[in-house]
Amino acid sequence: MIRSFILALVCCTAAAYAADDRNAQVPEIPFDSVPNFLKLPPNLYLGEASGVAVNSKHHVFVFSRGNTTGPAYGATAAQILEFGPDGKYIREIGHNLYAWSFAHAIRFDKDDDLWAVDKGSDMVIEFDPEGRVKMVFGRKKEASDEGDEPWKRLAPGQPPRPAINGQFRQPTDVTWDPNGDIFISDGYVNSRVAKFDKNGDWVKQWGTFGSDPGQFNTPHSIASDAEGNIYVADRGNRRIQVFDSDGMLLREITINVPMPPVVHMWMGNPPPAAPPAATVGAPAANGTMQNGSPWAICITPGPGTQYLYSADAYPGRIYKLALDGKVLGVFGSMGHQLKQFGWVHEMACPAENEIYTAEILNWRVQKLILHPEK
Repeated sequence: MIRSFILALVCCTAAAYAADDRNAQVPEIPFDSVPNFLKLPPNLYLGEASGVAVNSKHHVFVFSRGNTTGPAYGATAAQILEFGPDGKYIREIGHNLYAWSFAHAIRFDKDDDLWAVDKGSDMVIEFDPEGRVKMVFGRKKEASDEGDEPWKRLAPGQPPRPAINGQFRQPTDVTWDPNGDIFISDGYVNSRVAKFDKNGDWVKQWGTFGSDPGQFNTPHSIASDAEGNIYVADRGNRRIQVFDSDGMLLREITINVPMPPVVHMWMGNPPPAAPPAATVGAPAANGTMQNGSPWAICITPGPGTQYLYSADAYPGRIYKLALDGKVLGVFGSMGHQLKQFGWVHEMACPAENEIYTAEILNWRVQKLILHPEK
């Protein structure tokens, strides 16, 4: 068994360095950002745009840390807004829902049900196409309980708290396999993937905190391909890990595109340089603000060739990849203007050359049209 584990480590290391070699030089993809795409009515505003999703009718849904109520610290900040294909505002979904606390991500499944992941309440909610609650996962702490407070993250060197089946600690995202099984990345505290069947019944979990293969340091985004493989944006470890639907690790993807010559920092000093590739067994240092660290991922739908898109916060770029991890192109930069990004927190990619970005710092969603033929 030890021999098999060592072999797996060697294979994963080789895969990481192979990806590094193939990612050295990639083309810039020309693209446009549709100006003034979302049309908000008077007196309605986006806060930090943490989530974006597009359904089969091409309606665009935004999960925003808007409609803020409560104290300056610990306020409720979560609101889902629906827009038509032309960007015209249609309605709000789940107004003042009990689960709303701190918006994190939204996704559509194959039946056009909308799923919302709230990091603050530790809950995941499924809405039917009419906007009614269909299934509820997790449970938030009761307002009446004395001393209730957010989950505390572990201090360095402390053993992790054991994860509890069916309960979340700051979940981040959700995806599904072709059978309809549900996979939730969980998240800032638990460092695992939780699996439920299509009926919502608990199946299993995998992952613990760390940097070895199959471990996580903030699994921040999750997506699946047509084969049912599960892609986890292991943000703090600066890698994407790919598993089968039973949690067996298939490969690691590390993005190592050279830094641009100039990066206009939004705030603070540039982070220290990232290592050339993920190192098996290295300490779980936080790579969140490193070049290529995956904050948000999405996979284009089939049939046909699927592509993986990944966004980092620094230097603020989006990468187009083949599913095997080869980087095919890169576009964007950090900044305030159109075609620039301020912490892309979630993406929707309904087509290979049509991408939607939800941005934390710019309080907006951009609709991007790629022109790889130019």
